[in-house]
Amino acid sequence: MSLGIPIFFFFLLWIQRIPPALSGFLVGIAVVAFRVFLDSLIPADVSIETLYLKHFPAFFYYLAYAALFQLLQLNQLPYRPVRVGVLSIFTEIFANLVEFSVRHANEMDQINLAVLGKLLVIAVIRSFFVLGFFNLIQLRQSVFAEEQQRKEKERILLLVSNLYEESVQLRKTMQFAEDITRDCYELYRKLQQVHSLDELDPLARKALSLSGQVHEIKKDNQRIHAGLSKLISDEGPSDYMEPLDIARLIVRTNDKYAAALGKTIQFNIKVNDTFPPLHVYTLLSLMNNLAANAVEAISKEGTIAISINRTDDRIHIQVRDNGPGIQDRKKKLVFTPGYTSKYDISGKPSTGMGLYYIREVVEELQGNIELQDDPESGETVFTLLLPIDPLTQKG
Repeated sequence: MSLGIPIFFFFLLWIQRIPPALSGFLVGIAVVAFRVFLDSLIPADVSIETLYLKHFPAFFYYLAYAALFQLLQLNQLPYRPVRVGVLSIFTEIFANLVEFSVRHANEMDQINLAVLGKLLVIAVIRSFFVLGFFNLIQLRQSVFAEEQQRKEKERILLLVSNLYEESVQLRKTMQFAEDITRDCYELYRKLQQVHSLDELDPLARKALSLSGQVHEIKKDNQRIHAGLSKLISDEGPSDYMEPLDIARLIVRTNDKYAAALGKTIQFNIKVNDTFPPLHVYTLLSLMNNLAANAVEAISKEGTIAISINRTDDRIHIQVRDNGPGIQDRKKKLVFTPGYTSKYDISGKPSTGMGLYYIREVVEELQGNIELQDDPESGETVFTLLLPIDPLTQKG
């Protein structure tokens, strides 16, 4: 009734990446070697060969146990405790019979109902002892994961509720802007029809009223900006990630985007240096814009490479694609607000604000953005050079 076998069973359940049969093979060798070593420490006139013949049948116990464990797929998902408990009992009885047949090849007739009963009792005790402990750990992990999900859900709900409040303010501001636009046009028409200075006085008062409404819009925008800034500044540990994880997230997102557009695109990621966790939303918005533009630029098939390096206190990000490229005369225009060369099926142009937004954010972070053509590969390369400090939690 040693603890070795329950511990072996526990780790077969816990570690799913290593094939159980391989684990059984290696553990069987280790157990035999360990037992031979222990017996060799006892002063006795016994050869190593004799000790080996005494203990080597234990190897077949572990090998048979692990092989049947793998065949029955006892650690498969979803995990079903009752199924695992019942089959593990038969697995241990089978492994015991295999060891007994090797150890006593000519004495198989000694196995009777009494022996099988003892093996059954031992197997039940071992199996359910391990499963009880394993289920406690599984339950604790489930409770912890549920608590994390609850906290994240509450955080998202709070974020959405705050965004809803800001959207109400924004809707009111949009209505004000629409009314001001209409009133300004009416004022313009009346100014065109003015024939004397006396007619200018009511129009001047109207212009003053419009300036007051514009000031109200400004105050609303300041409140909205303050609210959104607070939402962004309420950061937690989940708002910071390793650059490699951010790049992988971008690849997963744009791989789905490319598939939705019916394109076959191969993504490559290369991160050469060690970075502290960086602000997710800032890097995500910048790099995802560039990656999405690259997906849209490629016609049917192509490659997109994302590389991240470090130069002293600055992060060097490149997004390159082998699409048709950008003409030299248009390279200065692509960062202009409203400029676009992309149209949907109905012929409606895109907003043309993506690259302009990237440039604004990069300059606000006191960084640089460059657009180049690789002379060797002919690829289009967007390069971001950003200071690391503002992107870290301390910065």
